[in-house]
Amino acid sequence: MSAGSSAAEVHHVPSGTSTDDGAISNDEVPQQEVQGSKLKRIDSLDLESSKCHQNNHHGSMNGAPWSVILHLAFQSIGVVYGDIGTSPLYVFASTFPDGVKNTEDILGVLSLILYTLTLIPLLKYVLIVLHANDNGQGGTFAMYSLICRYARVGLIPSQEAADQDVSNFQLELPSSTSRRASRLKSKLENSRIAKLLLLLTAMLGTSMVIGDGVLTPCISVISAVGGIKLQTDSMTEGKIVWISVAILVFLFAFQRFGTDKVGYTFAPIIAIWFLSIGSIGIYNFFKHDPGVIKALNPKYIIDYFRRNKKNAWVSLGGVVLAITGTEALFADVGHFSVRSIQISMCTVTYPALVLAYTGQASYLRKHHSDEEVAYTFYKSIPHHIYWPMFVIAILAAIIASQAMISGTFSIIQQSLSLGCFPRVKVVHTSTKYEGQVYIPEINYLLMLACVIVTIGFRTTAKIGNAYGIAVVFVMTLTSSFMVLIMIMIWKTNIFLVIPYVLVIGSVELLYLSSVLYKFDQGGYLPLAFALVLMFIMFVWNDVYQKKYCFELEHKVSPDKVKDVVLRANSHRMPGLALFYSELVQGIPPIFEHYLANVPALHSILVFVSIKTLPISKVPVEERFLFRRAQPNDLNVFRCVVRYGYTDVHNEKEPFDGLLVERLKRFIMEDYMFSRDNNQELLDKYNQVDDGAIQVESTKYPTAVERDMELVDNAWHAGVVHLLGEHDVVAAKGASTGKRFMIDYAYNFLKRNVRQSNKVFDVPHKRMLKVGMTYEL
Repeated sequence: MSAGSSAAEVHHVPSGTSTDDGAISNDEVPQQEVQGSKLKRIDSLDLESSKCHQNNHHGSMNGAPWSVILHLAFQSIGVVYGDIGTSPLYVFASTFPDGVKNTEDILGVLSLILYTLTLIPLLKYVLIVLHANDNGQGGTFAMYSLICRYARVGLIPSQEAADQDVSNFQLELPSSTSRRASRLKSKLENSRIAKLLLLLTAMLGTSMVIGDGVLTPCISVISAVGGIKLQTDSMTEGKIVWISVAILVFLFAFQRFGTDKVGYTFAPIIAIWFLSIGSIGIYNFFKHDPGVIKALNPKYIIDYFRRNKKNAWVSLGGVVLAITGTEALFADVGHFSVRSIQISMCTVTYPALVLAYTGQASYLRKHHSDEEVAYTFYKSIPHHIYWPMFVIAILAAIIASQAMISGTFSIIQQSLSLGCFPRVKVVHTSTKYEGQVYIPEINYLLMLACVIVTIGFRTTAKIGNAYGIAVVFVMTLTSSFMVLIMIMIWKTNIFLVIPYVLVIGSVELLYLSSVLYKFDQGGYLPLAFALVLMFIMFVWNDVYQKKYCFELEHKVSPDKVKDVVLRANSHRMPGLALFYSELVQGIPPIFEHYLANVPALHSILVFVSIKTLPISKVPVEERFLFRRAQPNDLNVFRCVVRYGYTDVHNEKEPFDGLLVERLKRFIMEDYMFSRDNNQELLDKYNQVDDGAIQVESTKYPTAVERDMELVDNAWHAGVVHLLGEHDVVAAKGASTGKRFMIDYAYNFLKRNVRQSNKVFDVPHKRMLKVGMTYEL
């Protein structure tokens, strides 16, 4: 992306007076008016007029050509459905751990499986929840960020009114508003507790999905490898565990090649897997007992509960394993698209699973000894194709882990960009498709956790107890967010919301109550794991907010900026200094600290704040917001650089080169917007096709020429990146809990995560760190 290749506009803020922080609340935002040829002046960095001509929904590939959608649908088979696709390996064994006591129970369980598959993965996720994505991104944090855009419920302190003007941020609300939606929005916005609960719910959901990403590889691989015990007595439990560990290590080592290559490598294998289990299901259905078709009648579910009572309720913990990996449909939508996932689910995955479970039930109706039930999948395979199916099952189990691993990368990237996760390296692995990412640190930690769980739990029964809790918890939290979105954003008729809550909500709560019953049998693992992750996320987010508020309270006022710069005017050196700070509403206190120790300034000083909006992508032409400190001859500018949570920060074009080009455009626009009669000049400027900076001496005053030349000279003299590094400590007299959170927990995390220069990709040879300690 070359600096001069875009003809789109730079956001402009005319110079003038403003409040100290330059911030204006949403309720006080004046509108820019054009009266004849006269443009009204607006004096705030927070009030930018967005000039993007269309609403580009980046990240969502649903408008792509059908060839691209079908390619993505094929890829999604290998990435998204491995988990739910390998559930037939262990569902009946987990549902009947003590064997089948009554053959009619098989019909009841089959009916439960079929209706659960239809209600949750197909109806809830594929037809409803997938549409609640945030500009193509899915997962718990995507739903949270979507809610934050429609209501001021976010706890991110760097929000600005100008962010609402980004084209991807604009909301396509219906013309008539719903009083119910308004009441709900008002209650959420006016309740600090509600805002905190929403954030904690998003953190809990994210933590559970990460826990799911740990348990999925363990149970899938052990289930597949365990089938070899039927063919050889020499295969002990210990050997199965270590073979599984070796397979898991190989799987995580393969992640660095990216979702694009992984998808094309795995998709043919999973496609063969679905074809195989569907075909075997048809074979078993006609050979053993076609009468299982009666399971379509939900009456058999009622009979099953009447016969078994509490045992039937407990067995739901096994049935729910049939829908494991469903959350990956939503979490991985950013890797693909809504339409591609809908196509692959409805045409391949759902039919194959229905046939597989129906065939296994037919087999069990005729062969229901304890061993037959424990190894239902392998026992139901025709003997002459056992070994080919064993190999395919191993491969499918390896791939099953891919769905939740990819989903884990996606949601961690989102939570990281929203300030709710410690800094880690995010690698974008595909140049063709947005949203496909790989996080090395998380990949390593997931691998380590999988190996520990596999060695510690050893059997699918114990892992299954933990697995069920992680799966159903995430589904329940997703449904909670879904109700808010339906009422407040979609403004769905209440008579459609109520059936959703009664049907989907009741089913998920019933399953949740069942899996919690086995809390002491391994179910504690995902909850303990989630609590640790939530603690890390909460500590990072809470101290980040406190640190930001401290900077906001102690920022340097415009008058003080003028004084300190004028004092240093005799020590201005040639060059451009980019001073990085997280503060977007003013000039950070570390600037004054810097001048007190180094009383010299570069000829051009730009305070750069890099922030992430809770949307997936910000167009480049809307990325830079500038403002000029007064008076103009100070040559001090503020710049907010806005990214979406899927944008790549270190693009091919050097960041400082792109910033300089946009700065020169701003200087030119600043002059045009500050004149009383400038419409003709503005129209001529907007007709420049190549976006290049052109200064005509007959049109522009000497001051503009001088400023443009000064920027060019500073750029050629050299760029210095001044990086603000803040140590934080608890203030004197702080409570024990606050001291622990700041002095120990946060600082421990800060020392062990990626440093700011790596996150911003600042060149080491031109970087200078400026440190300061904040007492919070």
